[in-house]
Amino acid sequence: MDDKHNLAIIVGSVREGRFGPVVSSWVADQARAHGGFDVNVVDLAQVEIPLALPAAPPKFAGDGYLRPDGMAALTSALEAADAFIVVTPEYNHSYPASLKAAIDWHFTQWTAKPVAFVSYGGAAGGRHAVLHLENVLTELHAVTIRDGLAFPNYFTAWQDGRPLDAEASGYAKTLLDQLAWWAGVLRSARETAPYPA
Repeated sequence: MDDKHNLAIIVGSVREGRFGPVVSSWVADQARAHGGFDVNVVDLAQVEIPLALPAAPPKFAGDGYLRPDGMAALTSALEAADAFIVVTPEYNHSYPASLKAAIDWHFTQWTAKPVAFVSYGGAAGGRHAVLHLENVLTELHAVTIRDGLAFPNYFTAWQDGRPLDAEASGYAKTLLDQLAWWAGVLRSARETAPYPA
């Protein structure tokens, strides 16, 4: 078996002038340097994500759940992932609607898989967004990782595509070590027995 885990890094913001791709690019570099992951960056700005959902939720519709054709690449990326890193800003003490819609269009794709968070924002560094995401993804039977990364006042804390905090790479390694451990444990468990959702 390949020792590497498939990691989907999700760029959660689609706002004009967003900073998310800068953060996601740095996170992807950290994940590649870690060596435990095959990295796939999934930018929600490149995906068709309607806000109107079908009547039956994906939990009950199963394989027959109809998604827009423009969402196929996103669904495939989520299906293939052994682990996720969600990169999110904080909008009004929560996370973007684009991210909520992308989550709500799926269900089994998150089940029994680990999710880590990298957030950015003002004084709180996006932590309010992460708290809300932890509740939502727990409902979908994902496993949220304790050690995340938060970048307060990102507009002054980054330069040339990198955080100015010299310890940021060390924090990223801790996040990635925990994510790799959970990815391996949960992948093995999913292969051994179906998750009782």
